[in-house]
Amino acid sequence: MQKTKRVIVATFSGLLFGIVCFFLASSGSGKLPMPVAYQIIASRTLIGFAIGISCLSIRHWSLHGLVMGMIFSLPLAFSGLMAPETPEFTKTSMFIWTIILGMIYGLLIEVITSLIFKAKIQVRN
Repeated sequence: MQKTKRVIVATFSGLLFGIVCFFLASSGSGKLPMPVAYQIIASRTLIGFAIGISCLSIRHWSLHGLVMGMIFSLPLAFSGLMAPETPEFTKTSMFIWTIILGMIYGLLIEVITSLIFKAKIQVRN
């Protein structure tokens, strides 16, 4: 039951952060294409799901969130390299900020899941 709770809480948290990330991305100049919006939301939801199902034994829950956020932000970051440059963001800065924000979202998902809802990682022995 604890594992199910962890997956649900982490995935839902990832979905919420995906929506937040979408609104941050669409606050700039120009309209955000719908496929990009779906990709942003799906990417952040995937971070939550991956955190929920993961049983990796990383020293601390916070490192787990940071590492998972970084790993699962890489596809979105690489796809951001194909976007046209804007006055606000170069392709390189878009790549770096996508990964940094993914790490932050991963950490926040772990805070919500492990600390607030007390659904800790269950490591297999």
